[in-house]
Amino acid sequence: MPVINRIASFHKDMTAWRHDIHSHPETAFEEVRTADVVAEKLKSFGIEVHRGLAKTGVVGVLRSGTSNRAIGLRADMDALDVHETNQFDHKSTIPGKMHACGHDGHTVMLLGAAKYLAETRNFDGTVYFIFQPAEENEGGGRVMVEEGLFEKFPVEGVYGMHNIPGIPVGKFAVRPGPMMAAYDIFEVVLKGVGGHGAMPQHTIDPVVVGAHIVTALQSIVARNVDPMDTAVVSTTQIHAGDAWNVIPQECVLRGTVRTFKKPVQDLIEKNIEKISRNVAAGFGAEVVKWRYEKRYPATVNSTQETEFAAHAAASLVGLENVNRNPTPAMGSEDFAWMLLKKPGCYIWIGNGDGAGSCMVHNPGYDFNDEILPLGASYWATLVEQQLAREAMPQAAE
Repeated sequence: MPVINRIASFHKDMTAWRHDIHSHPETAFEEVRTADVVAEKLKSFGIEVHRGLAKTGVVGVLRSGTSNRAIGLRADMDALDVHETNQFDHKSTIPGKMHACGHDGHTVMLLGAAKYLAETRNFDGTVYFIFQPAEENEGGGRVMVEEGLFEKFPVEGVYGMHNIPGIPVGKFAVRPGPMMAAYDIFEVVLKGVGGHGAMPQHTIDPVVVGAHIVTALQSIVARNVDPMDTAVVSTTQIHAGDAWNVIPQECVLRGTVRTFKKPVQDLIEKNIEKISRNVAAGFGAEVVKWRYEKRYPATVNSTQETEFAAHAAASLVGLENVNRNPTPAMGSEDFAWMLLKKPGCYIWIGNGDGAGSCMVHNPGYDFNDEILPLGASYWATLVEQQLAREAMPQAAE
């Protein structure tokens, strides 16, 4: 696997950093130890460090040459509320929390690139190394932007990267336009009339109402969304009742919606509420609480920056190993908030497709240490290409 030789030489160090972070997972806005580790590493490389954005965010600043050009490279730092089932030495030491999405690897790949670029400084301009908290569900990227990330650290483009199990090691995937879907959530609280489970004729059963609503919601994508568009409506939670023989008074439905286009997103929001209220009314129940939150927008790559990213990846692994037209994922990514403010690109790096590999968010997942130097080399190559030093003019003879 072609990587920058200097980065390959400290592969063992990067692996040790990754294992340390993996063993000490921290979730949204609580990445205090992780942020301390990142800041300490950056300072040891001779990189200027800024802290405090989005509570635990860290931004490293590295300047070289005289150009006023600048780009941002972003890695997420947070873990998930998942109980790890792995038994290796670097497994989580925090019960109920683990790095089940590979953010430990993302953090270390960017640290590896920072170390190399601080040593070589083979570029002309400024690199901002953006270490972001709270990517999982809580929108740390949005908070960093709202707190002035790009006013304090102005860039012409911003770049992100995520590992993907199932893509072979040594391969990348990237496309212009949508890469990942918008992420919304909904909650419907139904009120019926509770009573004895053996005397349902005296009740309005909100569980039955909820079941009908769950089924009816599936008609939104099937019968309201244009078949050429992509959308998902999933009811993921049903909460009701406490006893075997009591029909409860209330039932709570919660779920998620994924879309790529705002008109589709708006249509689904409207129809979930309409169906829920009308189905409930048909049974004599009512919706007493309705909530719909648009958490993350779609992750949409700009055309020019996608070309830059693809070229950097191809410089390492060859054009044939860069998939230029992957199917967009219905998962979501809060890097989207940065792409709403600045042009940029989000690329996928293969985490491996061998036996035993599993998708992210699985309690048996682990980031593949083999790709650490490749990811760091991608970041370094992107910087050296985008902020390339101009050739010095030859003196006349």
